[in-house]
This record gives sequence, C-alpha cells and structure tokens, in this order.
Amino acid sequence: MVYVFFADGFEEIEALTVVDILRRADIRTHMIGINSLKVTGSHGITVQMDGTLKDISSLNDALMLVLPGGMPGAKHLAESDSLRNLLQEAYETDIHIAAICAAPTVLAKHNLIKGRRVTCYPGFESQLHDFVHLEDKVVQDGELITGKGPGAAMEFALKIVETLKGHKVSEQLSKALIND
Repeated sequence: MVYVFFADGFEEIEALTVVDILRRADIRTHMIGINSLKVTGSHGITVQMDGTLKDISSLNDALMLVLPGGMPGAKHLAESDSLRNLLQEAYETDIHIAAICAAPTVLAKHNLIKGRRVTCYPGFESQLHDFVHLEDKVVQDGELITGKGPGAAMEFALKIVETLKGHKVSEQLSKALIND
C-alpha cells in the first residue's frame, strides 16, 4: 500500500499525478486526508479522500509514504504530530518515503533527511539542513525519493513505480503515456 497524504493547500498536479500513475501501475494507493475526508488544493480543487490519518493504525502494509508539496499544504503536513510519528516509523523501518516540491521541508523539520541527497522547489533549500542539494528533477537516495516541483510530477511518479515494481513496468507505463 502507498499512502499519499493530503492537507488543505496541497499542489494538485503533484498529488493527483502520483495517485493516477500509481493506480495505473496497479499499485494500491490510498489518498489520506490529514484532518478530513475532503481536502482542497492550492488551486481550489476539492478531492474526496479514501480515508483520514486516524484510519491508519499501523504501517504493516505500507510500501511508501508520499508527501505532495504546495503551500500551505506542506506547512500543514509539517504541523501534524500524527504524520510525524508515521514518518518516523517509516524511516526507522526502511519504508520508502517520497516528497516533492516544498514537502522535503516536512522531512527536514523532523530530521529525516540528514546527510541525504535531495531536491526541492527552488528557494526551499534554505529550510533544509544537513543535506546534499541536487538540482535534478528527481533524486533517489536509498529509500528516499524527492522531486523538484509540479513540472517533475510525472517523472517523480514514474520513479516511485520503478522503485516499487521495477524499471520495466515504469518504462512500459511511460511509453503508454507518451512520456518520451
């Protein structure tokens, strides 16, 4: 199971592209609202969630936790103690974590990127600490995947597919989507 976490003010392209691509790859993916079953993005699009943070009692079935960016969505994600606990558990048990755009700041706030290679939306580097910044659109460092922003959402989602299902599946999906 992949859990994608939504907070009011999320970046629609980043969140929904990931959900769409993972579901096309037959990866069980649940949209989880931090506080409610309906969450509104930074561009006014309201999305119905599959569940809320309260519904996750353990990460036993989790393959990855995904944090979309957007503001103030990433700020709201960082403020959630329940999400912080899940991220810490994932980090300690080698469950993959992916964050795009402003969301790597959530990981930095909770000391989960120390010494790691990451990318983020330009300008958010100042909110990160003890990391190696790369300008790439998508960066993978072990169990951590980071993406630069909305323009990298497709590549970010395909990297998640590659990580969970292999390069062949990711490549086939990319070709089917005419993502040359």
